[in-house]
Amino acid sequence: MVAIVYQTDKRSGITYAYESISHWDKEKKQSRAKRTLIGRVDKITGEIVPTDGRNRKKQDVKVPAKPGPKPVSIAQRSFFGATFLLDEIGEQLGITKDLKQCFPDTYLQILSIAYYLVLEDSTPLYRFDKWGMLHRHPYRKNLGSQRISELFGSITEEDKQKFFSLQGKRRCENEFWAYDTTSLSSYSETLKQVQFGFNKEHDPLPQLNLALVFGEESNLPIYYRKLAGNIPDSKTVRRLLEELDIRGYSKVKLVMDCGFYSEDNINDLYRNHVKFLISVKMSLAFIRKELDPIYDYIQGFENFNDKYGLYCSTVRTVWHYSQERPYKGEILQEERRLYIHYYYNIEKAAEDKMAFDRKIYALKQELEMDNRIPEHEKLYQKYFICKTTAKRGTKATVNEEAVKTAKRYFGFFSLITNETMDVVTALEVYRNKDVVEKAFGNLKERLNMRRTLVSSEKSLDGKLFVQFVALIYLSYIKKQMQVTDLLKKYTLPSLLDKLDVIECFHQPGRTLQVGEILDEQKRLYHELGVRPPSSL
Repeated sequence: MVAIVYQTDKRSGITYAYESISHWDKEKKQSRAKRTLIGRVDKITGEIVPTDGRNRKKQDVKVPAKPGPKPVSIAQRSFFGATFLLDEIGEQLGITKDLKQCFPDTYLQILSIAYYLVLEDSTPLYRFDKWGMLHRHPYRKNLGSQRISELFGSITEEDKQKFFSLQGKRRCENEFWAYDTTSLSSYSETLKQVQFGFNKEHDPLPQLNLALVFGEESNLPIYYRKLAGNIPDSKTVRRLLEELDIRGYSKVKLVMDCGFYSEDNINDLYRNHVKFLISVKMSLAFIRKELDPIYDYIQGFENFNDKYGLYCSTVRTVWHYSQERPYKGEILQEERRLYIHYYYNIEKAAEDKMAFDRKIYALKQELEMDNRIPEHEKLYQKYFICKTTAKRGTKATVNEEAVKTAKRYFGFFSLITNETMDVVTALEVYRNKDVVEKAFGNLKERLNMRRTLVSSEKSLDGKLFVQFVALIYLSYIKKQMQVTDLLKKYTLPSLLDKLDVIECFHQPGRTLQVGEILDEQKRLYHELGVRPPSSL
């Protein structure tokens, strides 16, 4: 295929015309193009004036300009395969439609940056210019660093919340939503919410926290919120419930880890009629109390689950619900139904007991060698009875009753819920919570969010939102790879690279031409739930 391609030199402002001839490269198995310089385009007449390669005109030869649009709209050959995949995913999930409704003036720029984040794997945003010149993306134009910063600053909280509501209504209403938080370190001294707190990655930097809600069945993110870095997980649940209520989400089901457990949170969940499944610590008094009557029977054969190698049992009990009613000057107290699912792992119990015995041995050595460590004082008092004499020094005797009580609950873990479900289903729902943990990994690694490289609140808010949009695409692709077993043959980068090499050719006034597509590439599109591209 022969075409005339126009390209403008940014330094001189001169537009040159090239003859482009497409051919098939047998070694690389790709469509390639060979370009030959014809001449430069006269700015006034639009005619192509031949040159000898050193910008000197040949006065005796004139080539008439190719009829058609002015050089402002030039023919272009671009990589198309991977961005086409994202186009189709955006249509299926309603991302494009919802962004257009919420951000009518900038949704194309948001989509293009989200595509870049998905396809370029941790590459800084200032490299977008180069990527944009080589790929066909929604915005079709380049975005410099300044323009990207301005775009981030233009994204308002109202428009973001509208997008969350629209996307949330597209998700499965009856699925459990995994809720968790992560910490993002920052060097910034101007961001108000960057504070020192409990850093989950033990990074010695101030941080801000990011809370994320993720659908366990859809495997897609639904909502996020940034928090000050010094706010503990247990303090975030009430605000989450308020915001979910504002967005009109009904029949909400939340699954959370033990960091979110508190009596106030459980009361709030009951008060808001929210179904929940929460991991709780075995040290809680009511958890141990309900286990004790079945303790000797839980390891029976009828309670063994071969699939997970665990002994499992459920206890139905009540939660002593309380609610302050200031307008009546009283506290409402009721009993609410609660299920406790217990799980016992023999191997974990043996490991915990051995580790505990080693700890007790080390503590005893510290006492008798007069090498006490201040941080261990509570353990000394709990597990030892000490006698000190001038002649024999300190003699530490183990408090056998305290040790026996501690070891009694090794190997156990438990989940509490107000939803009627069997003990194995509860375990599977809870283990599926790792989708949100994987999402945090995607955000920090592939979407380049390990450090908040912004200096203003507005830029941070906008950047987080665009990264959230990119996470929706990334999560969809990873789920499809998992359910179709593509992960056995491809990594995410290798799959995207396999599609990214497909080219398209755009000539103003003509239909978009798509380059050759291999059978393997067609199969990948189908496995990902997308029809392969064709000339448009």
